[in-house]
Amino acid sequence: MNYFLKTIFISSVLIAGTESSAQYTRQDTLRGTIGPERAWWDVLHYDLSVTPDYQGKSIAGRTKIQYKVLAGQKSDYMQIDLQKPLTIDTLFYDDKLYINYPPKPYYDEGNVWHIPLPKAAVNSIHSITIAYHGKPRVAINPPWDGGWIFTRDEKGRPWMTVACQGLGASVWYPCKDHQSDEPDNGATLSMTVADTLVAVGNGRLKEKTTHNNGTTTWTWEVKNPINNYNIIPYIGKYVTWHEDFTGEKGHLDCDYWVLDYNLEKSKKQFGRDVRPMLTCFENWFGPYPFYEDGYKLVESSHLGMEHQSATAYGNHFMDGYLGMDLSASGWGKKWDYIIIHESGHEWFANNITTNDIADMWVHEGFTDYSEPLFVECLYGKQASDEYTRGLRRNIANDKPVIGPYGVNKEGSGDMYAKGANMLHTIRQVIDNDAKFKEILRGLNKDFYHRTVDSRDVEKYMSEKSGKDLSKIFDQYLRTTKIPVLEYKMNGRKLSYRWTNCINGFNMPVQIGTRKVILIEPKTEWHEIDLPSNYSIDEINKNFYITIKNVSP
Repeated sequence: MNYFLKTIFISSVLIAGTESSAQYTRQDTLRGTIGPERAWWDVLHYDLSVTPDYQGKSIAGRTKIQYKVLAGQKSDYMQIDLQKPLTIDTLFYDDKLYINYPPKPYYDEGNVWHIPLPKAAVNSIHSITIAYHGKPRVAINPPWDGGWIFTRDEKGRPWMTVACQGLGASVWYPCKDHQSDEPDNGATLSMTVADTLVAVGNGRLKEKTTHNNGTTTWTWEVKNPINNYNIIPYIGKYVTWHEDFTGEKGHLDCDYWVLDYNLEKSKKQFGRDVRPMLTCFENWFGPYPFYEDGYKLVESSHLGMEHQSATAYGNHFMDGYLGMDLSASGWGKKWDYIIIHESGHEWFANNITTNDIADMWVHEGFTDYSEPLFVECLYGKQASDEYTRGLRRNIANDKPVIGPYGVNKEGSGDMYAKGANMLHTIRQVIDNDAKFKEILRGLNKDFYHRTVDSRDVEKYMSEKSGKDLSKIFDQYLRTTKIPVLEYKMNGRKLSYRWTNCINGFNMPVQIGTRKVILIEPKTEWHEIDLPSNYSIDEINKNFYITIKNVSP
C-alpha cells in the first residue's frame, strides 16, 4: 500500500522522535520476533471460517492450523496470536477436543495465547483448531489504521472487509502472525453471510453452500503460500465479470468483483489497464507468480491493498491516485494508480516477502518502481525518468528506510519514493537495461514464493550486476543522508568528491547526454580534464544525489 500523503495519513507513518529513543514492550517483541514458542513449528495450511454479525459488529470463527514439527524444540508451548478483545472458546489438537496437559494450562498474555502441546517427532504433521469469537478492532481510517470494516455501500447495504497490514492478521483470526512463516500449502477461507450478499476471498471459489436459515457459505481456496495479512474476506452486493490473459505461463484467469452499480465503470477502467499492466510486469519481472490462483481485483470501501490474488481496489475508477499525480510530472494521471501499484505487489510483497517488516522497502521500493516501469512500457524512457524524479517531492528523509528488527516496526515511509529512486540510481550505475531487467526477473525466479531479508536482495543484486552495490544500499537504506557531489572547476579541470555520505562511499556518476563520461568520486578530491564539449550541468539527473559547486 502507498503512504505518501503523510499530512493526510499521519497514522501510518511515525514522524516524531527517533527509533533509537523508541520504547518497545514485551508485546512488541512477542509479535516481532521468532521466539522459542514460534521457532519449533512451521505453518503448512490455514483453514479459516468466519461468520460476521453486521449489526453487532462482531465475528465468530474457527481456524485450523496444520503445521510441521521442526528440530530443536525448546518450548512446550505454542504461541498463537489473537488480538483483544477476541477470545478463544475451544481448542482441538489433531481434531480431538483439547485437554490441558497438566500442570500447564494455556493462558493469554495481551494479544498472545500460550498453548502447551505434547512434544512430537521432528517432521511429524499435526493440527490445532481454535474456535473464537468477539468484537474485533474496527478500522478507523483503513487501510492505514486498520481492522475489521463494517460499512455500507451507496445504497445503504452492508459492506464488510478487513485491512490489517502492519496491524496484523491476528486482529481477526488466530495465527502465527509473522511474515516469515507463510502456509506452504496455501489456505482456505469460508465466509457465512446473509444469502442476499456475496462473499469473495483469495484464490478460486471452491464451494458455495446455501443453508435453510437464510445464509450462504462461500469457500475460497489459495493453492500457493500467502502472507497472513493478505488473506481477506470481502462481503457485499458484488457482481463479477471475467477476461482472459495469455501470459508467459499460458492462460491466466482475470476476474473482477465490484458492487453491482459499478459494473460498467469497472469494465472501462479495468479493461483498459489490467492487460497492459500484466504484459509490462511480466516483461520486467517474469511471469505473474500465482497462475494457479488467478488474478482478481475486488472493489473495497478503502483505497486499496495488495491482497494476494484478490487485490483490494478503492480508487473510485479514477486515474491517478484518487485523481492526483503523485509525481506532479503529468504522467501519473494517465492510468489508475491503485491497479498498477497494488498489482505490482504480486511480485514484490506477495511472491518475494520480507521476513521482518523492518525490511519493507523490498515490498514498497520495488513496487513503487513498478510504476515508472509501467510508464516506460506505455510512454517511453524519458516519461519514466520524469515520473521517477517527480516522486522525489514525496521524500522526507525523516529516518532510515530500514526499521528496527524484531519488534514489528517499519522504517520510514520513504521506503516508497526513496526506494524507487535508489533503484533508479542503481539502474544508472549498472548502465545496462538488459542486465537490470535480468536481475528483476531473476529475483522473482530465484526467490520464488520465498521470504527474504534485505541483505539477501542486496547481495543478489551486487552479484548479478557484477558491481559492489553495498555502499549504495547502506547510504540510501540505513542513513537519511542524500550524498552530495561537490565539485570545483578551474578552467577545464574538474575536481570532485562525495560528502554527506558514509565512509567509503564510492558510487560512480555519469556525465554527458551523448557519449557518457564515467567519473568515480570518493570522499577525497579527485581531478580530471573535462573535454571541451562536456559540461558539469550534464550530470545524469536520474542519480538521486545533490550537486554542489564549491568553486572559490
